[in-house]
Amino acid sequence: MTQLHTAQCNSTLTDLSNSYLPRVDDYVKWNHNGHCDEGWVYFVGEEYLTIEVSVKDKPDELVNMHKKVHCLVVCHHWYWNELEYVKNRRREDTYKSQQYRYTDVQ
Repeated sequence: MTQLHTAQCNSTLTDLSNSYLPRVDDYVKWNHNGHCDEGWVYFVGEEYLTIEVSVKDKPDELVNMHKKVHCLVVCHHWYWNELEYVKNRRREDTYKSQQYRYTDVQ
């Protein structure tokens, strides 16, 4: 069995010309294979991230907790050098008592 992208899959080095590390709530463009996907970074893990490319209202009420359908594109870590940072929707001036915790009401 032939493994695709062998050099890229086994690489742990980051491209120094592109030191951008994606974060949740960044808006990015990803140009790949003659196609451009763009949207908000929805999840970032060690191996991949997801980009939210569309959101629409759910057509049913089966689960009241979830009101939207999110369409996500997977981008593996060896392609992160192809991502172009555009902007983010984080508020840096908001106090948080702990990382990953909801904003405390003061």
